Amino acid sequence: MANSAATNGSADQTHTASQRYLSTRGDDSGLSFEQVVLKGLASDGGLYIPEQIPIATEWQDWKDLSYVDLAFNVLSLYISPSEIPPEDLKDIIRRSYTTFRSDEVTPLIQLQGNIHLLELFHGPTFAFKDVALQFLGNLFEYFLVRRNEGKTGRDRYHLTVVGATSGDTGSAAIYGLRGKKDVSVFMLYPKGRVSPIQELQMTTVLDANVHNLAVTGNFDNCQDILKTLFADPDANSTLKLGAVNSINWARILAQTVYYFYSYFSLARQQPDTFKIGDKVRFSVPSGNFGDILAGYFAHRMGLPVDKFVIATNENDILDRFWKTGRYEKKPTHGPSAAGGLPEDGAKAHEDGVKETLSPAMDILVSSNFERLLWFLAYEFASSAGMDDDWNKKQAGQEVSSWLRALKVKGGFGPVYKDVLEAARRTFESERVSDQETLDTIRSLYREVGYVLDPHTAVGVEAARRSAARAGSDVPIISLSTAHPAKFAGAVTLALKDEEGFEFDAKVLPPEFVGLDQKEKRVREVENDWTAVREVVKTEVEEELKGER
Repeated sequence: MANSAATNGSADQTHTASQRYLSTRGDDSGLSFEQVVLKGLASDGGLYIPEQIPIATEWQDWKDLSYVDLAFNVLSLYISPSEIPPEDLKDIIRRSYTTFRSDEVTPLIQLQGNIHLLELFHGPTFAFKDVALQFLGNLFEYFLVRRNEGKTGRDRYHLTVVGATSGDTGSAAIYGLRGKKDVSVFMLYPKGRVSPIQELQMTTVLDANVHNLAVTGNFDNCQDILKTLFADPDANSTLKLGAVNSINWARILAQTVYYFYSYFSLARQQPDTFKIGDKVRFSVPSGNFGDILAGYFAHRMGLPVDKFVIATNENDILDRFWKTGRYEKKPTHGPSAAGGLPEDGAKAHEDGVKETLSPAMDILVSSNFERLLWFLAYEFASSAGMDDDWNKKQAGQEVSSWLRALKVKGGFGPVYKDVLEAARRTFESERVSDQETLDTIRSLYREVGYVLDPHTAVGVEAARRSAARAGSDVPIISLSTAHPAKFAGAVTLALKDEEGFEFDAKVLPPEFVGLDQKEKRVREVENDWTAVREVVKTEVEEELKGER
């Protein structure tokens, strides 16, 4: 989106000494960074966003910074030094990224032609979510230590973190929180719908504060349980709930850093053809919309972006929105506007979620899309020329109306023409089928010898299509969201007939060897939020007894 209506008033700023946060649904505002991190979900069911997006006026001067120093500069624009003193923030960031296998944290490589790959899988669990969740885990610890200084027993603030995962969030959150004092973590995942490695990474962590719950449903069911728990007065009166899903603002904030870092990496690697100030495209495999939303914030802060390419699999609610202006759980208007029949041969469950080769994106409703909707509604409201408070109130009301329709009717839209046009100024979308995913894995391996995981392959195929439209003058950075070893089935299916390919020799990291032989701990629960609530309350009480 161009920095227009929402950026000329108080929706953008250059200094954030007292940055505050509001809810996308309008009934919650004026919160501190610490409050939104610990609360996760707003009391009105909305998601927190900054009241102002800071403009990074000196962003070009950051080009030679290390990842840690760059992260400090970016995060300092959103976190008041009165909340976290600069030296403390630097220490939190440093500890978060010493766990990564690459000194660059998120290295950039040239993949093919003008398409570059941002490798986001060098953290402890080999997935992009480590970038945010290592940071969030240390943030939780910092706030809890501060709150509990000098306190004992029941007086201590004990945080109950509940998350929903389609695969990677679970292990990344667990590795970020395992063993930390005064925090319990409960991870809900859809039984039988995550990859074997993803499940093993979660269930083989036996720390007393880690609890895995296999839900007999899909990921959207897990998300619904999560949101219902946060809205439940009983759960909130007995448990201090915290969120690790990308509904937590700190998740989005941490991910904005690698958009800046990859841009500067490209300028360092290709000084003759790419200069600071030139525009770039980003292609992002998109399920819950959090990863690409972080890029949107980086753009609003000043990063020159030509377009963000939303890359979806056959669960294509986002692609259909950008094609039609309708946001609907299930396609009801015949063949997809992106081409092909809605099913494309993928197995579809009764709940409407298609089981694909990129399971972390098998999502009907993209939670973080609500945050973008707020900014689109805010820009639309601002065109009326009213004051900023009125614009924010209107945006919250519009988002609430859309989300009610989604819950009651299964969708909303088409949205106003101006709203859709605003969305299309900054984003375009692509839908990639399972067969196209396999073809992309195979072709890249044959052409350059690089093995993609299926989610990254969705992003790369979308990047190829975007590159054909953009021409060779605009480089494209495609985000690699997971190590290929996490999705052995899809990779093996694509490459099993390639001469010389052996999965264990070419792909499998030593950290994954023997996981299936380790002790596991997991509890199966029904797709019933009240049953989940009681399990959480019982397990937390047992933990607290053990601590005493």
